[in-house]
Amino acid sequence: MLSGLLTKLRLHTTPAVLTASLAVLVVTLLACGSETAPTATSAPLAPPPTATAVPPGFVPDLALPSKELLGGGSPQKFIQVFDEGRVNSSFRPTGEFAAAANPLAEGEKLKVGIIFVGSQRDLGWNQAAAAGADYVEQTLPDIEVIRAENIPETVEVQAVAEQMIRDGATIVIPTSFGYSDPTKAILEKHPEIVFLHLGDLEIYENYGSFFANIWQLEYAAGRAAGKTTKSNKLGFIAAFPIPSSMLNINAFHLGAQSVNPDVETTVVFTSDWCDPGKQVTAVKTMTDAGVDVLSLQQDCTKTVIEAAERAGVWVTGFHYDASAAAPNYWITGATWNWGPIMAQVIHEIRTGVYQSSVKLAGIEAGWAKLAPFGESVPEETQKLVLDAVEGLRDGSISPFTGPIYDQDGEIRIAEGETATDEYLQGVDWLVQGVVGRTN
Repeated sequence: MLSGLLTKLRLHTTPAVLTASLAVLVVTLLACGSETAPTATSAPLAPPPTATAVPPGFVPDLALPSKELLGGGSPQKFIQVFDEGRVNSSFRPTGEFAAAANPLAEGEKLKVGIIFVGSQRDLGWNQAAAAGADYVEQTLPDIEVIRAENIPETVEVQAVAEQMIRDGATIVIPTSFGYSDPTKAILEKHPEIVFLHLGDLEIYENYGSFFANIWQLEYAAGRAAGKTTKSNKLGFIAAFPIPSSMLNINAFHLGAQSVNPDVETTVVFTSDWCDPGKQVTAVKTMTDAGVDVLSLQQDCTKTVIEAAERAGVWVTGFHYDASAAAPNYWITGATWNWGPIMAQVIHEIRTGVYQSSVKLAGIEAGWAKLAPFGESVPEETQKLVLDAVEGLRDGSISPFTGPIYDQDGEIRIAEGETATDEYLQGVDWLVQGVVGRTN
């Protein structure tokens, strides 16, 4: 499938490079056809092309990420997601409209704007996305990332995007859930700019998205929580009852229930992605109620994880490896692997082959990774988690296969049926055994 992609890439060769290559070829052929080695009086070989001989606009091939970088995922499945995205897209390739697909002048860098809703050092959503941006700059050295952090989910994101475009950005990535509608409002104004969103399901020619089935790792972490708890009371601190949060809560509880049928999960919605005061209050409320293992979906995780550590409560993380914040009570966590994904999308845009699509994959393709285990986590618990990861990866474990009931006892997934990715991304209910309401 890589060969199909490479045939579409536009390669540029200058006459000077072509002449040098032909000279090398001719001398080599003559040497192969004669038993006499070249003498000192032979015509000197042309020197191999150097970096300075690479013509402006040339884009080198991008190597597939390794299995290790993909957390055990398959490099072939990683690239398959991109191949299928192009095959199934009804939009024009970026080579026909995008400014980012134009050749760069000598010494010029392609500018990519990335907008963060919080701090890039929040041990959470924003730091995971920032790590992805770091990877892009390290892997694609002629890329310059323009960053803006602590931007609210309002029309202010439009002003930030506009400024990035004025500063030369031809690709803009607004990373937060609430950025989607304000960004889509300015698409027609900038038809030559490619906008990318992390998780939106509605796309346009110059607005695509990518996301990971990180719920798989929430299920695996739930197993650890179910095995660790002594009170059979787990807690989950979320921000808003949006589909991605509901899905992660459900997966976490189902994972815990798979090893401990008596467990219950209490959920609290803080109505904020990153309010330290609300987070500390939520942790105290949980611990006062007897919760002894916590998980969360907050943009910034540091406050919750440190509060859990102080309270002597076990915690599983989300978004980013925050184990340093809880050296005694960290179990493991679900983390994004944005770097390779961002690099591949940007590479396809600039080579003109990208076609807007919703790209969604999981641990089988390395789009999300399990965080390291804490030092105090028993080997038996670690094995339960790792077995779950492998089962989810190869399909032998399918948590959302029915019968599955919601909090009110209504069947949501019928017996023998397995929910599709599309269905799961729109979940608006909580499974039976979760305590707490979405309203």
